[in-house]
Amino acid sequence: MPHFASLYNFACWLAQDRAVAEDLVQEAYMKALKGFPSYQQGTNFRAWIYRILHNTFLTSQTGLKTHLSLDDDDVLIEPEAGTTPESILLARAEQETVRKTLEELPLRFREVILLCDMEEMSYDEIAQTLAIPVGTVMSRLSRARRAMRSLLEAKMQGVTR
Repeated sequence: MPHFASLYNFACWLAQDRAVAEDLVQEAYMKALKGFPSYQQGTNFRAWIYRILHNTFLTSQTGLKTHLSLDDDDVLIEPEAGTTPESILLARAEQETVRKTLEELPLRFREVILLCDMEEMSYDEIAQTLAIPVGTVMSRLSRARRAMRSLLEAKMQGVTR
């Protein structure tokens, strides 16, 4: 199944629940298979399947709530050669702070950051996935990154005090 791992990852971030994410991906693939005759050859399949997943999420009960949190075990850090337990602990704390900050963002900001920075989609692919103009993608991404930066700075100031 093409793009399964990345779709599941995106669904986890959207739904913030692994079981719900599994259901969303399964339902998105079922809808894609049923609607495959409507897929136009030569168009962006990745954006098409992500859009189906995104719309499935928005029409689900979870998409209406979006206030659940991820499990603390979701962040895995692979130790590199020469790392110390202290450096692993610091890296885990940094990842946890970024993850929690990302969860605090409104859904419209969180999804553009995830699609751009984690799924490495182009602005055009994001626009197709979310059914918004490319200009809106760019401005929303800019505002999302600014909000993320502000939240992280506030958290860091709270730590240093």
